[in-house]
Amino acid sequence: MASSLTKDSVTPGTPGSEKTFFGPPRGLATLFMTEMWERFSYYGMRALLPLYLVAPGGLGLGAGTATAIYSVYLSLVYLLTMPGGWFGDRVWGPRKTVAVAGGIIMLGHLTLALPSSGTFYAGLGLVAIGSGLLKANISTMVGQLYQGPDDPRRDGGFTVFYMGINLGAFAAPLIIGTIGENVNWHLGFALAALGMGLGVAQFLMGSRHLDARSSVVPKPLSAEEKSSTLRKAALWAGIAVVAYAVIGLTGNYTLNWVLVPLTLLGVIVPVMVIVRIKRDKDLDRAEQSKMSGYIWFFVAAAIFWMIYDQGGSTLSIFADSSAENSVLGWDFPVSWYQSVNPVLIMALAPVFAWVWLALNRRGKEPSTIVKFASGLVLVGVSFFLFLAPLSIAEGGHKAAALWLVAIYFTQTVGELLLSPVGLSVTTKMAPAKYASQMMGVWFLAVTAGDATTGLLSIAGVDLNKTGIVAMEATLAVVAGIAVWMYRKKVKALMGDVR
Repeated sequence: MASSLTKDSVTPGTPGSEKTFFGPPRGLATLFMTEMWERFSYYGMRALLPLYLVAPGGLGLGAGTATAIYSVYLSLVYLLTMPGGWFGDRVWGPRKTVAVAGGIIMLGHLTLALPSSGTFYAGLGLVAIGSGLLKANISTMVGQLYQGPDDPRRDGGFTVFYMGINLGAFAAPLIIGTIGENVNWHLGFALAALGMGLGVAQFLMGSRHLDARSSVVPKPLSAEEKSSTLRKAALWAGIAVVAYAVIGLTGNYTLNWVLVPLTLLGVIVPVMVIVRIKRDKDLDRAEQSKMSGYIWFFVAAAIFWMIYDQGGSTLSIFADSSAENSVLGWDFPVSWYQSVNPVLIMALAPVFAWVWLALNRRGKEPSTIVKFASGLVLVGVSFFLFLAPLSIAEGGHKAAALWLVAIYFTQTVGELLLSPVGLSVTTKMAPAKYASQMMGVWFLAVTAGDATTGLLSIAGVDLNKTGIVAMEATLAVVAGIAVWMYRKKVKALMGDVR
């Protein structure tokens, strides 16, 4: 149980004198375990998804269509974190939102487990909705465990939380992936549902250790606002139903009628949200300045995730068709590649947390801006590495598994420089009016990156071609250098946030 992982703080009377989870507050154990099981279900299904889409025993789609569906699905998951954060702020509060979200995710995985292609996309939709509701709010609750942005344990706490994500992500492909690939696809999806069920149980049992603010609705909707919101939602839902009914009845429906609008939303909505917050006259000058600085981090993160998330689609499909998936003559399932990143995260995250703390004590810790720039450069380098196995495959040979491991290793180091710090800096720079919603904004950077990949796939761009991979790699490296060159300007915009 989570409580067995806690201990007393060494120095009573200081921030963090309550029961702790290896240093961070005790409530982090609850959130750590909940996120671990949710990620087990999510990454297990995600490891199977592109392989199921292209498999003759699955949906038997082409690689381009499979990449588009995978990218649009990821984009939708993170796009829905914005309304998920809104629900936490205005309707249910973070704690209730997470509990309900877990149930929706479990139902989605159970729907995927049904042996019917007709329910497949409905299951993906339910998982996306539940994940959107959960992600922004559970990260917000992590931030609520600390006593303001200056709590020295804050970055370390988010790094520990990030390890919970990767513990679930590591086990999922090994268990769910193996069962799905070697036994039955739908049984694999059923195991994902079981994982989410365990996560919901863990959350309900340990929620008493969370900060009291997690049960509070920061800015509840008035009766008039509720009525207006329901009317608008019903109107847009009605328009969508009528439009797609007409398209279907006229015989013009294709999958692109769903994929294209969703990918466009994934690009347009993040821009609209950033502009709306930036132009909000309720924000004071300091908050406006921080939002201007935050845009740099947002764009950097979007480019990073555009490349990084292809590790589950472009790289996975390449491995399925063009890699020698064996070690010392022992063959392993393709989905196991998805465990490389999380096991490296678990090995390296404590090292990074210790290094940042040691450098901070000496006044030499790199700034958030430098970490972001380094992460961008490394994700670009990972795709330059990808050019080698692509060339080997084009020569008619199978690429060695270690090439893919090297790519995932490079991306992992870049992720540790960018992602945990990005979660933390978002909570630090968030205007008070947009507490939970700003976590949704952070995840919209992933939406924008994945939607871009989806648009390229829908347009017929072959993401496994050396020219395209080289262009993406160059974009990331150039963007990282640009962020580093303008670091002083961004630092000034951030104000008192470091």
